[in-house]
Amino acid sequence: MSELINYHAKDLKEYIIRFFTALNVPEIDASIAADVLISADLRGINSHGIIRLNSYYGDRLREGLIDPLSPLKVIKESPATLALDGGNGLGQVVAYHAMSRCIKMADKAGLAITTVRNSNHFGISGYYAMMALPEDMIGISLTNSQPLIAPTFGSQRTIGTNPIAVAIPAGQERPYVLDMATSIVPIGKIAVHKKTGQSIPQGWAINQRGELTQDPSEVIQGGALLPLGGPAELRGYKGYGLSLLVDLLSGVLSGAAFGNNVGKPSNVHNADVGHFFAAIKIENFRPLEFFKSDMDDYIRTLKGVPKLPGQDRIYIHGEKEFELTEKHLAEGVPLLTEVIDSLQQAGKAVGVPFDLTPVA
Repeated sequence: MSELINYHAKDLKEYIIRFFTALNVPEIDASIAADVLISADLRGINSHGIIRLNSYYGDRLREGLIDPLSPLKVIKESPATLALDGGNGLGQVVAYHAMSRCIKMADKAGLAITTVRNSNHFGISGYYAMMALPEDMIGISLTNSQPLIAPTFGSQRTIGTNPIAVAIPAGQERPYVLDMATSIVPIGKIAVHKKTGQSIPQGWAINQRGELTQDPSEVIQGGALLPLGGPAELRGYKGYGLSLLVDLLSGVLSGAAFGNNVGKPSNVHNADVGHFFAAIKIENFRPLEFFKSDMDDYIRTLKGVPKLPGQDRIYIHGEKEFELTEKHLAEGVPLLTEVIDSLQQAGKAVGVPFDLTPVA
């Protein structure tokens, strides 16, 4: 029977840094990657957190499928645009530097776009969009990913879950932070259900025969996720269109792989994931204080709408995650015992024992 054990976020982050440095990742880069991963767990997005430390990043680093030095290279640039080659580096490190440079360009130009090719899975998309918030900018972060979604009326994995993240600052209210996959759920959510022995809701995915299934094993073993919205009768073609849009901007525009070619096993040298980042300086459009005041008014209006029976609250996107972060910083990050077991095994393999003390 699975149970949850809480660990201090600081301890987990330090462990992740030690793990990455043991695999020849420079400490400064390991710290960036660790911050992205632990941020996912803090925000309750455990499918993209420490659960992937070894099963994706560790394995690929050991096999030479990710360059631990993450050598970024400029392909083309202008005052407001930048095209980068990620050097097949850690996605978190590549994306962090790409968004940092995008923000710096936007500070001068008012708006900037950065594309990245030849990268890897970068964790939660919202992390990079939120990097714009302290600069009073709007941040946008998109990435393509390995094919896991079947297009509407299709029965085979062809397109990635391709997340969209947008972060917009407010005044006294919390910022709006949209961070969503363009499938109904990310594949990590299916993996979590499999680990915990739970079935998945009807309409999340199909099996190899193209039939709706509630068995997470059938999805992982050759099935496919459905796009946001689900089956065609529930207008899943809208989610399919969003998935495709992300791939066009992240993959086709950047010159990265796209569709069926992203991160396929046949790509023995790299996954060639593509990213798209944008930053918008609000002051270049209107006074910042008026913008933030209007954001506060709009958020309060939405939260003040009469509630449905049995409901006592309306949330703004990102609000639950901010509250979970505060809770997990105070009480510890909960990890499933299965995840802890896998971390202990992985730690032994790289000489970095997972021997952290749980929160009392």
